[in-house]
Amino acid sequence: APQWKLSALPRYLPPDQVEQLVASCDITTLLGARDRAVLLLLARLGLRAGDIVDLCLDDIDWRAGRLKVCGKGHRETWLPLPQDAGDAVLKYLKKRPAVALDRVFLCAQAPYRSLQSSGVVSSIVDHALRKAGIKDPPSRGATLLRHSAATAMLRGGATLDAVSAMLRHRSLDMTV
Repeated sequence: APQWKLSALPRYLPPDQVEQLVASCDITTLLGARDRAVLLLLARLGLRAGDIVDLCLDDIDWRAGRLKVCGKGHRETWLPLPQDAGDAVLKYLKKRPAVALDRVFLCAQAPYRSLQSSGVVSSIVDHALRKAGIKDPPSRGATLLRHSAATAMLRGGATLDAVSAMLRHRSLDMTV
């Protein structure tokens, strides 16, 4: 039987380990507050690492409780901002250095600048996995939390259409 490269089920963390990962952040520090906000956005909304890097201050509509994401193909989508993720972003923004940059997430050390690549976001996930003591995770990057969010939605009774919409897939075939 042929074995296709991407035919395996997505790698994910169970919900208790996702919560353990988020709880590993020390929110009393700038770095910990930033990392917690990043992890919650990845885990609750299934964002891509690039979505985190590209997120601007004007992309958050606090009154409506939503977040604008410009994903692949530069298609804009508004997603509901979960309460815990919104609270974490707000706590980070209160600690964030007052610099004239429109990106939400910055490097944690001076000179302050926006995150430079998706690899930085995956490094945040990898560092949190180590800090949380999660042994042998199925993978170590930001995609792990995207897959975990989708799996949690399916196990919670969401339809494939709903999961596909949240992940912003162009085709339902990408979700299956």
